[in-house]
Order: sequence, then C-alpha cells, then structure tokens
Amino acid sequence: MADQIKLESITGLRGSTVGDRLKQEGYNELPSTQQRTIWGIALEIFKEPIFLLLLGCGVIYLFLGDVQEALILLGFVFFIVGINLYQEQKTEKSLEALRDLSSPRALVIRDGERQRIAGREVVREDVIVLSEGDRVPADAVVLWSTHLSVDESLLTGESLPVRKQSVKDSKDLANTTQIASQHRPGGDDFPFVYSGTLIVQGQGIAQVYATGMQTEMGKIGKALQTVEPEETVLERETRRIVSKLTYVAIAICVAVVVIYGASTGNWLQGVLAGLALAMAILPNEIPVVLAIFLALGAWRFSLARVLTRRVPVVETLGSTTVLCVDKTGTLTFNRMSVQQLFVSPNFYDVALHEREALPETFHELIEFGILASRKDPFDPMEKALQQVGDDYLARTEHLHQDWAILREYPLSGELLAMSCVWRSPENRLVIATKGAPEAIADLCHFNAEQMGDLEQQINTMAAAGLRVLGIAKAIGRHQTDNQPNSLPEKQHDFVFAFLGLVGMADPVRPTVAPAIAECYTAGIRVVMITGDYPATAQNIARQIGLTPATEVITGTELEKMPEGELLSRIQTVNIFARVVPEQKLLIVNALKRSGEIVAMTGDGVNDAPALKAANIGIAMGERGTDVARESADLVLLDDDFSSIVKSVRLGRRVFDNLKKGMAYTLAVHIPIAGMSLIPVIFHWPLVLLPIHIAFLHLIIDPACTVVFEAEPEESNVMKRPPRNPKEPLFSRRTLKLALLQGLSVLVVLVAVFAVSYYFGQGEFDARALAFTTLIVSNLSMILSNRSWSRTIPEMLRTPNKALWWVLGGGVVFMGLVLYVPLLRHLFRFSFLHFDDLVVSLTSGVFSILWFEGLKIWRRKRGNTGRAFNQG
Repeated sequence: MADQIKLESITGLRGSTVGDRLKQEGYNELPSTQQRTIWGIALEIFKEPIFLLLLGCGVIYLFLGDVQEALILLGFVFFIVGINLYQEQKTEKSLEALRDLSSPRALVIRDGERQRIAGREVVREDVIVLSEGDRVPADAVVLWSTHLSVDESLLTGESLPVRKQSVKDSKDLANTTQIASQHRPGGDDFPFVYSGTLIVQGQGIAQVYATGMQTEMGKIGKALQTVEPEETVLERETRRIVSKLTYVAIAICVAVVVIYGASTGNWLQGVLAGLALAMAILPNEIPVVLAIFLALGAWRFSLARVLTRRVPVVETLGSTTVLCVDKTGTLTFNRMSVQQLFVSPNFYDVALHEREALPETFHELIEFGILASRKDPFDPMEKALQQVGDDYLARTEHLHQDWAILREYPLSGELLAMSCVWRSPENRLVIATKGAPEAIADLCHFNAEQMGDLEQQINTMAAAGLRVLGIAKAIGRHQTDNQPNSLPEKQHDFVFAFLGLVGMADPVRPTVAPAIAECYTAGIRVVMITGDYPATAQNIARQIGLTPATEVITGTELEKMPEGELLSRIQTVNIFARVVPEQKLLIVNALKRSGEIVAMTGDGVNDAPALKAANIGIAMGERGTDVARESADLVLLDDDFSSIVKSVRLGRRVFDNLKKGMAYTLAVHIPIAGMSLIPVIFHWPLVLLPIHIAFLHLIIDPACTVVFEAEPEESNVMKRPPRNPKEPLFSRRTLKLALLQGLSVLVVLVAVFAVSYYFGQGEFDARALAFTTLIVSNLSMILSNRSWSRTIPEMLRTPNKALWWVLGGGVVFMGLVLYVPLLRHLFRFSFLHFDDLVVSLTSGVFSILWFEGLKIWRRKRGNTGRAFNQG
C-alpha cells in the first residue's frame, strides 16, 4: 500500500540538488524578447523596399550629376526615417511601460524550511507553497490542498476558475507525474497547476514537474519561435512597383536614345537626352508617398489609442476580410457579474434593470449570497455577489460589515457547496451556504417534486449561458448534533432553508455588438475562437449578433478533422469552442490558405502564436500579456473592441487616399513626360526646362503626400466589402483613370502650345501659356482627386488645411514667376495679359471636367463604390 503524503514529512530539495538542477536544466524562464534598439529599428526601416528605392533614386541622381534632386530625395529619406524612428521608439516605450516590472516571487520548501525566492530559480521537483493571489511559478502536481481554485484563462480562455484536488498518496504522485505532460489545462478536479496561472481561492502545496520551456507556457513560446511574420500585401506590391518602375525608366531611356541618335546622328547627345528625360518623368514621389502615408497612418492610429508595432499593417488592416476574436477578455470583460436572480416563483433580470432599485423579494437572496462568501473575496463569483450587494443593498440592513466569521466549511469534491458561520454584534449565529444548485438542494433535503421544479429553473438559466449558484440559510440544527455549544463537523448537520438561485456570466463589452454590426456592413466576417464551452460561446454570439450562432466546431472535432474538411467547413462556421492554442494557429492558417486576410485579436498567452501567424495580430494593452503584446502588430491601449473597427476604418481611409495620391502622381507625370518628349519629336522649342520641373515638384510633392493623406474617408468607406487581397495597388481601373486624366491634360497642353506657337506669338508666349495651363490643370487634378465619388464643389465644404496651403502657395508662386521680371526672365516667359490668363484658366479647368461628369454619371447609376473606391 502506498504511503499517504503527510505535510510534516515534506522537506523539499536540498540546496546542493538545486544548484545541480540549475546547471543542468537552466533557469525557470522563457527566452525573453530582446528590446529593439534605435539602431535595430533603423535597420528594419532601411530594409523596407520603399526606402531602398528612395536611396537608389538619390544615388542615381547623384551619379548623373543632379545634386539638387539627389539631396532632396536623400533629405526625404532622413526625414521619413526620423518620423518612423520616433513612432516606433514611442511604441516600444509604451510597451515597456505596460510590462510588469516586478519579478514574480515563489515560496518554496527547501531543506525543510520555507524560503521566498525569485520565480526564475524554481527547479524541477521543487516543492512550492501556493495561496490566494499567487501566480504559479512552474507546472506542478498538487500534493495537498484546501478548496484550491485556479484562474487558467491565460492558457485556456475559460473565464471561470477551475477546482483543483490533490493526489491521494505517493504512488498516485508518481503515476500522475508520469502522465502530467499529456494533460492539458482546463477542467475541474485535476491535480495539475500551470505556470503563469492565478490562485483565486484556497491554499495548496505542489511539486514541480516542468520549468522554463518545458511548461505549457514554454510550449507556446516554442510555437512562437516557429511562426515567421509574412510580408504584407503593400510590401509585396511595393517590390512589384519598384521593379516595374525600373523597367519603365530603362525602356524610355533606350527609346529616346535610339530615336534621338537615329534622327540626328548625335548618339552621345542622345544618351544624355535619354537620361535627362528618364530623370524628368521618373515618378520618384511614389516611394515618398508610401513612406509618409504609412508613417502618418501609424500616428493617426496612436491618436485612436492603437499602437502600431509594424508600420505596413496600417494599410493591411483596411483590407481585412476575417476578424478572429478571442472571447474572454476581448468580447467580454473577463470578470463575472450577476445577471439574473430567482426566488420562487419569480425571475429578475438584473442586467435589464441596472438603474432601478432591487425588489425587496430578492434582498435576502443577495444578503446570504454575500454571507456565504469571504469578506475580502478573490474568487470572481464572490466578487460579483459583493458588487451587486454594493450596488443595490448599500445603506440597508442586509450588509453586515461588523459581523465576525467563526468558521468556513470549504467546497469539496463530495459536496460542491461552501458555508460560512457568522456571529452578529447581538451574539447571534448566522449560517449561509452557496454552491452548485444540486448540492444546495441536497443540503435542503429536497424531495423528487421539488428537485424537478428546481431543475426546470436551472435549465432556463443555463440555456441563457449563465453559471448558476444556489443559496440557502441555516434555520437550526439536526437532532443528531448532540453538541449544542460547538459547531458541527459537517454542513449536513445544519437544517437549511432554500432561498433561490443566482445566475452569473462574464458580461459582454457594450461596444462589441455595434462594432460587429459595423464589421458586417463593411463586409468583414467575424469568427469567435475560445477555450470556453460551446453553449457559452453560442450564448455570447447571440448577445453580440455574431451569425450563424447555431454552428460550432469544438477542439475535439478539430483534432480528428481532415484538412480538406476543415477548409470546407471554415467557410461557413464562425464559432470555435474548447480550442487549445495549437488549434487557434491551425484555424488562422486554414483561413489564410482560403485566401482571407486575417486579423486576430487576443490578450492571453494562448493567443500569441495565432497573433503572430495572422496577417494582422491585435493585442489588448491593459489586460493583455507581454507575450501577446510582443507577438502582435497592433496593441489596443484601452482594450476597447470598437477601436478595432476604428482602425479598420482608418486603414481603409489610408488605402483610399494612398490610391488617390498614387493616381494623381502618375497622372501629373504624363503631361510632364509628354511636354518633354513631344517638342523633341516635332522639333519645337523645349517647353519644360529643369527649373520648370523643379517648380512643379513644389506643388506635386506636398500635394501627393500631405494633402491627400489628410483627406477624410469617403462616405461609404465602411459600407463596401474589403478590397480583393490579390488586387494590386495599381489595378487596371486605377491605371486607366490616371492615364485618362494625364492624357486629357496633355492633349489640352499640346493644343494650347501649338496654337499659340503657330499663330506667331513666339516661344516665350507659348511656353508661358502652356506652363500656366499645366499649373491650373495640376491644381484642378488635386481638387478632383480628393474624392472619386464627390464633385469639387461638394468637396470644398470638407476641410483640409494642407490643401489650401498648397493651392495658395501654387497661385502666389505662379503670380511671382509671371509678373516679377527677374523670375519671368529666369523661367523664359513673356508677360501674360488678362485674356491670356483666361485662356489658361479655362483650358486647365476644361482638362478635368470629364472626370467630374463621370462622377455624377456613376452616382446616378448607383455604382460609385465599385467603380472608384474599389478601383
């Protein structure tokens, strides 16, 4: 027969054994994530293709001798790197502030004495002492316990604590330790406690069987090391744009060299002309636009209390097609609250009457529920009872702060009820009990009929996803208790009267339901992934409007499900329950294989691998664990689920405005390229000289970055489906739009220059007219591209301070160039009269009128969103 484990016989490890274990197995800690240094962040930024393109362009211009353009580009590099460094360092400091700086401590028994040590110094086979409020330092087997309950939501996602029981004897300890690595967290009445979990009730002594990377927490750390973050859609798109621009520049350069050399015979001059033209038309603003949009997007996210850990996800979030959410702590508060009360024959929904007084009928039920709890509770259900007492029974005779507790009868595996004996100031004994309704009914000696009625009430409350507690009070003692002056040994020795039932739940965050409704309007599918039970998950789904709430896949089903079946069912099922961390990762990867852009939210350690694997990982800042925050791309500082929807809205706005900025940039370079090339072909005087192109860049550069970035979102930004993740930034529709805008301006410019030149007004007159028309067209394109659905007059009512600075600056500088003799001579212009200005103004505005008409026509067809905003 195996020996019983006696507390007095537990002496723990010897000091010498501890030293050997530390040398052999290492410290009880996970490999920490190194804090990124300023040089590390700078290196990451310089690896981005958009910055490589900027540097490359700058070096090319420097090599070709265009020092001014090279310095401008390189200046942009340092400016944008500075913005990114500031933003990312700010993020790192915020994350550092969120970390718990106090090292967790552990109480161990060594050499027969209790010692308080650093948690990292705990070794395998150490004996640890656990009490209410402690974090468990390592995975261990419980040797002894008294009503021990542990919150394992960090690992399982279950919002309720689980009961623990100790092993029976030394043989049971040996057998249990052997199978410990096969057991998973969660479930009542098991003898295992896990690293990082929280003791919410009771006391215990446990023997460690795993430390560091061998713990359940460590296994999640291993999974994280195997998950590599993917390139975002925008990063892949940037690489594609870089290569295409290179080919375009080379092709144009070669074409001009061949044409010029063949027609004039001067091949050296042809090479120089080709390089100069390539420099003039190369849209070097594109990398600048990408970099500034993303950097300012991250800044806007921070204003919405969302930290950006990877800047490119700013845009990716706007193209999210599936949002995977963890229930506990994300959709809910991860704390229990009283939702419903039952005192025969009446139910009362507390949640529906928050601002109303509690009916007198239910006062005694709450009073004895509180009396059946500790004065300063740690258990979430006892906290919930105390909270409802503070809310509804304050300043009544039903709260008893001056009563003294004499004895507590703990919860046990045989009787799932606990009782407390109190002495009032009048020296009267009061006994209250709470627990599983069946256990309370047993204490009250219900007959079959009473049990049948009670089961109906329990089922009604359980169907609403509530955790049900029974409450009773003692009204005397049984005659079998022959010791009138002492308290009985068992709860059954009291005569109890049943008071009623209390239904509790982890309440849903009030912002969740409207946020999910907005997700559905925006074409974003929401998937709930939780470690909780299917019935609980379905009830939460019904509360928040998650559909369909009828279909659920459990973790057990996932284990047995072939990949093909999973890929098929994952298209329609939106609730996954009783899921373990590896399966969360499996679900995210399956969704990605189905072509979805997946955003995953979570706060627990169990969410970290899925957060890292998702296209966008979103961690909670307040309740979230360090592991979750460091695995995520975005961190919600206020843990508000609605911030995710705000971020999606911002992400879509960034992409829309980025697309407008890009289209404008391409469009404006077409007339510049055309007016550089056409005069060479037709042997006209050159229209655009280097100084003209430099002047144009004073308008183009701030317009395509600051002006378009500051534009508010389109009115239908959250009323259309996400863009196709396979659709490039420059889709055919966007390219067509940019080409049509650019070509229409080019046609008008050629007409203005040709008519003026051939009608004998001279080179300077023709150049001044054409250039003024180009400036007017440029400013008109800025106004027109502010929105692809609303017209210029409508958009003038929408504020954008940067726009007016650019428009005003363009008009003022143009006036100076035309009417200050020194500048006019420098630009090789002639004096323009009023009628000349009218011609330029009319021609410039006319060049974009067709686009304004297209907006109106498209709106009448009710197809604006599809035509433009998804283009």
